[in-house]
Amino acid sequence: MTGSVPRRVGFITVSAASHPHAITTAAPPVSLVERRPVVAAERLVAEMVPPPRFAGVSFGSYLPDPTQPSQAEAVTVLAEFAAGLNAAEAPRRGWFRRAAPAPTGPAGVYLDGGYGVGKTHLLASLWHAVPGPKAFGTFVELTNLVGALGFQQAVATLSGHKLLCIDEFELDDPGDTVLVSTLLSRLVEAGVKLAATSNTLPEKLGEGRFAATDFMREIQGLSAHFRSVRIDGQDYRHRGLPAAPPPYTDQQVAERAEQAPGAALDDFPALLRHLSAVHPSRYGALLDDVHAVFLQGVCPVEDQSTALRLVVLADRMYDRELPITASGIPFDQVFSAEMLKGGYRKKYLRAVSRLVALARDSARG
Repeated sequence: MTGSVPRRVGFITVSAASHPHAITTAAPPVSLVERRPVVAAERLVAEMVPPPRFAGVSFGSYLPDPTQPSQAEAVTVLAEFAAGLNAAEAPRRGWFRRAAPAPTGPAGVYLDGGYGVGKTHLLASLWHAVPGPKAFGTFVELTNLVGALGFQQAVATLSGHKLLCIDEFELDDPGDTVLVSTLLSRLVEAGVKLAATSNTLPEKLGEGRFAATDFMREIQGLSAHFRSVRIDGQDYRHRGLPAAPPPYTDQQVAERAEQAPGAALDDFPALLRHLSAVHPSRYGALLDDVHAVFLQGVCPVEDQSTALRLVVLADRMYDRELPITASGIPFDQVFSAEMLKGGYRKKYLRAVSRLVALARDSARG
């Protein structure tokens, strides 16, 4: 027999052609702790796009709840906002072409509403509907960009954009809020259009326009430039945290990592220590070419700085939809009760929800 066909056995490829006894196994797991990513400023900006789960959304794919008129109204307002930007891009015909007029309407829109009403879907739809250059990122990603580039360079880099979308605007960090407010003021002066969302804290739900009022107060001088768009709806995420799947043993985690292509295997405490030596703007690059994360010895996080770094890593893993297989304690026990009641409660609740979701993805696989 000539030209025998390779047979696929699990993750081992057996070829009976010229090397009848040779086998090729999946590449061994990488270690995130051993990575020291260096990210160019151009990449940081280029990666400011909607996460993969919102890569193909549009206003048309958003299905408003017929019992909540504000949802359909929000689609209309944002579509008009996008149309204003597109109109400014329309080419002028004839011999005497004039520069395109500046976009009309407000400098920015703010989507005001609780968890789970589709604000990120709509924000990403707006981003997809307008011409570039444009950028999309969370509030944390934007502050990390400023930290990596420096304030002046960040202003210079983003000033040439037509639209900047900021998801999950944080109202619980006065220092960062003032920094971003100043940045946005400079960008508005340069003609950049803005769009933002922010989540109301669970205990504040139902208190009318709490989030919008807070947002307008925090951005101070910019408030007059924003149009607030209320999105009502059922807060399906405000039903308590989902139960985390039971952890695996260390041996099970290691064995599964050896069998999975694109696996990263790390000791959880060692990874937390490593994060302190990597700028948060590089956490995405830390996960380059990783398709699944395996963690041994998940344990409670003891201090605030480490916890906030874990939040950023959880966001980057969630953006990339990386399943997590872990040993130790369940992810819903990583943050203490005291942390979950403190000023960063919203961040920690989001991180737990996302880590648990990724752990469930692994369990289903």
